Amino acid sequence: MLTLAIFATLIFFLAINVPVCVAIGFTSVLFFILLGESSLLVMFPNRMYYGTTGFTLLAIPFFILAGNVMNVGGVTNRIFAFAKSLVGHAPGGVGQVNIVASMIFSGMSGSAVADAAGLGRIEHKAMVDDGYDSATAGSLVAAGSIIGPVIPPSVCFVLYGAITGVSVARLFLAGFIPGIMLGLGFMIALAIMAKKYHYPQAAHMAPVSEIWRTFKEAFWPLMAPVIIIGGIMSGLFTPTEASVVVCLYAIILGFAYKDLHFKDLPEILFSSIKQSVGLLFIMAAAGFFGWLTIHQKLPDSIITGLMSMGATTSGVLWIIIGVILIMGCFLDGNAIFMITLPIFMPIVAMYNIDPVNFGVVMTLLIMIGNLTPPVGMCLFAVDSFAKVGIMPLAKKVLPYLVVILVCTIIMAFRPEIATFLPNHFMGGGV
Repeated sequence: MLTLAIFATLIFFLAINVPVCVAIGFTSVLFFILLGESSLLVMFPNRMYYGTTGFTLLAIPFFILAGNVMNVGGVTNRIFAFAKSLVGHAPGGVGQVNIVASMIFSGMSGSAVADAAGLGRIEHKAMVDDGYDSATAGSLVAAGSIIGPVIPPSVCFVLYGAITGVSVARLFLAGFIPGIMLGLGFMIALAIMAKKYHYPQAAHMAPVSEIWRTFKEAFWPLMAPVIIIGGIMSGLFTPTEASVVVCLYAIILGFAYKDLHFKDLPEILFSSIKQSVGLLFIMAAAGFFGWLTIHQKLPDSIITGLMSMGATTSGVLWIIIGVILIMGCFLDGNAIFMITLPIFMPIVAMYNIDPVNFGVVMTLLIMIGNLTPPVGMCLFAVDSFAKVGIMPLAKKVLPYLVVILVCTIIMAFRPEIATFLPNHFMGGGV
């Protein structure tokens, strides 16, 4: 009952539009008072500070900054041109280009919103110019953007690793196959709809000379994920240090292409600071909320309830999938991570669920939340330039939601798919 009361209170505050960080923090404070343990509130500043000072978390602002720099520094245009030369002739035309470009860009930014707001503008304009209606183009941009946090590097994986202690390097490797499966699933879904609704496509495949030209222009941006993963795997730098490396690399490319100027830096830095502070503020409040759940032994009571029900591993996974899908409609994905992981991780350990694969499944689940109203962050990012409204976008994005859900279920019950690469290159462990 206590678990239900805590989450009902949190949802109530969110329903009346209390900011997420305030709702999380106030719920924690309120229940410590109601439980007669107000003396523990002296730990509030300490737990907030502790929740934002992990070394791994340093990667988050740098990956955010790298994505913003790439959006201004000419990288996105070159990626889009290369993707267009590869698949512009496929059923769906520029729509297929959108998906491939998002898969490539995801290897650099690690953020769904960065992809939607930056590369997405270019993709949306190209699709509309090619004959797509704005809502269909916008739904493709929103769907493609969620590949970003799955194919490494990934802000979500960094956050998950910081909260759970799971190796970020293993999480990065685990995201490759699911991310590629997701992209291929989107391409198949688009090809089917393109045939049915007669979406525009290029008459002929681009000549080899065009593919080679765009490849050369996009070569150095394409090297970013190679540098990141290669450096981590070789031990040259940690995932946290990789975020700084890719950030510097993006700045160098921007100046080299003459698309980034010193006058652009203040705005880029300020935007990145706002995004980083917003996320870290939620993390600070969630640190105290997590301490409340542990102090009140909520994970233990949930485990006891599941055991008394005779729940199997499969049953637990279905329950978690259902819970996160519902929460994703009302909460930002990062907030979901920080609220639920302190409760879920003891359950994961109890039922011998692979924590690396669980990180992939959780990331896929919160990506579904990014595409579902009323709090679909990617839908809002796309509507800022598509101007068609959230509900028309949400309706058009449904086929891609089915693809994500199918991929999520496959990953949940076939963990060997996601864990193949980390186990192959790094051996067992977490």
